[in-house]
Amino acid sequence: MGIVTSAMGVPVPMAIESHCDECAIREASICEVLDAAQLARLRGISTVVTYAPNAPLFEEGSEAQHVSNVIEGTVTLYKLLPDGRRQILGFLYPGDFVGLALDPTYGCSAEATTVVRMCRFPRERLEKMFKDLPALEHRLLEIAGNEIKAAQEQMLLLGRKTARERLASFLLVLSRRAAARGRPASPVDLPMRRSDIGDYLGLTIETVSRTFTQFKKAGLIGLPNQSQVTLLQREILETIAEGN
Repeated sequence: MGIVTSAMGVPVPMAIESHCDECAIREASICEVLDAAQLARLRGISTVVTYAPNAPLFEEGSEAQHVSNVIEGTVTLYKLLPDGRRQILGFLYPGDFVGLALDPTYGCSAEATTVVRMCRFPRERLEKMFKDLPALEHRLLEIAGNEIKAAQEQMLLLGRKTARERLASFLLVLSRRAAARGRPASPVDLPMRRSDIGDYLGLTIETVSRTFTQFKKAGLIGLPNQSQVTLLQREILETIAEGN
């Protein structure tokens, strides 16, 4: 599958027909609650879209026209502060949902961290299905509830924890999320920049790099490459994350 670029060299999404039978994350997505006939209805309004790394998915304040399921890759959610800085709100992986909005516009911006494939649904057409497919609506409410829980955990992370506690918590959360979706709990994939991890955790890039180095020297983690972290001493990391 290729990625389309405009005449100006800017990456733009490429849409293709959805193939649910070949979807690797079907059991972790909104589709898991649907039977074959219901899935066929949902497939009728969906397209698979591919984005290049760093390509915008949508911008804060723009019309919330679509909602999407991440199939492959990583998505970064962020807000722009008045002084131009970016506050990272979270990172989404395969199985996660993108674009849920209570208002007519998106409440944050999103961009592709890596090459990203998503199954995209027109918001209005999806909402019209809720009456006939209550299980689908219930699943989306469950996803929204998980997002609220994640936001609460992020507030605790930024407000009460030290740099070591924040980084340990971050690695463990990603590990648990991967395991819940049938992927290895270790190594943990970190395709984002260290600066983005710092923005998310409320730390400088220097502090993030220094803490990674401290964990490695202590034998708590391994760094096989720039985009992966092996959790070697999980129990100790959990103790650190809990502030003990």
